[in-house]
Amino acid sequence: QVQVVESGGGLVQAGGSLRLSCAASGSIFSIDAMNWYRQAPGKQRELVASITSVGSTIYADSVKDRFTISRGNAKNTVYLQMNSLKPEDTAVYYCAAREIITWNWGQGTQVTVSS
Repeated sequence: QVQVVESGGGLVQAGGSLRLSCAASGSIFSIDAMNWYRQAPGKQRELVASITSVGSTIYADSVKDRFTISRGNAKNTVYLQMNSLKPEDTAVYYCAAREIITWNWGQGTQVTVSS
């Protein structure tokens, strides 16, 4: 089984930057993709960015050219660099790691962007 922990959230002004970190532990050799999702109050959870074990990435249209997902030197670490933040980016951000067909979720980290 895989455990996932996010960190790096906080309060930032519009136009600022934050970097979120996600660390997986446990059966990390079975992880083949790691995603970032977010959920704003009253809205459904949405996919923000995804990275596979071979480095392929996808982004939501709303964050393209502003956010970058990357992997650390260790296979079990993923980052989300968020630049040019907007108030509409305010949400709880979740990291999820795919272990074959099972998604393992973290508890989330709050990102608040003030106008």
